[in-house]
Amino acid sequence: MTPHDQGPVAIVTGGCGDIGRAIARVLHHDSVRVLAFDLDPALPVVSPRSTALPVPLPSGALGYRLDVVDQDQVVTAIDGVIAAYGRIDILVNNAGISGPARPIWETSIEYWHRIFDVHAHGTFYMMRQAIPHMIDRGYGRVVNVASVAGKEGNINSSAYSSAKAAVLAMTKSAGKELATTGVLVNAVAPGLIETALGEQVTPSHRELLRSKIPMGRGGRPEEVAEMVRFLASDRCTFSTGAVFDVSGGRASY
Repeated sequence: MTPHDQGPVAIVTGGCGDIGRAIARVLHHDSVRVLAFDLDPALPVVSPRSTALPVPLPSGALGYRLDVVDQDQVVTAIDGVIAAYGRIDILVNNAGISGPARPIWETSIEYWHRIFDVHAHGTFYMMRQAIPHMIDRGYGRVVNVASVAGKEGNINSSAYSSAKAAVLAMTKSAGKELATTGVLVNAVAPGLIETALGEQVTPSHRELLRSKIPMGRGGRPEEVAEMVRFLASDRCTFSTGAVFDVSGGRASY
């Protein structure tokens, strides 16, 4: 049996992070072949010309190296997936970075661009390259991992909040554009989730974010993954261009 015959294929960017691993794990549990794209230098590159085997990960995913900021790498990776697996059914744009909290007038230009490169531009590159293959097959699920910060604008996080707002707007536009194609595009908007990425901010800033959550705690990666699991499945049939909160009651709209 060739890879082309073995069922649905999912790409999860940032697939080696806490949330990415949790997403990969639940999708793998649902008999999806999960390709975890991450910056880990120990992972091989996937391309139409590469013969390197992917690295099996504890989450059940197959690991490949990719920097979503590099448009050429994205093109090569998607072409490689199609060559090796024949299809892309699910795309989860989860790659992300954070950083120290600071007001907008103290935010460096380099940091601003880096945040947008990863969150907004990386998401755009992946969608632009993968969606045509989904349209051709008449089926696809795109799930963008955004943030409640993109809806409300976190204090001292103008770059991150703005980039995540861009992801939300991209989701809404693409959902409308693809509404009759069989390809659905939705976003999840987590609040504070207890991950290693969240530790890039100061403890005081984390406590500020936690204080905004009516449930009084941060979320778990598995809780985000379960929302993604539904949106990435064929059980989701009448939601597109929508934003689903995983914020412990913080979001008010």
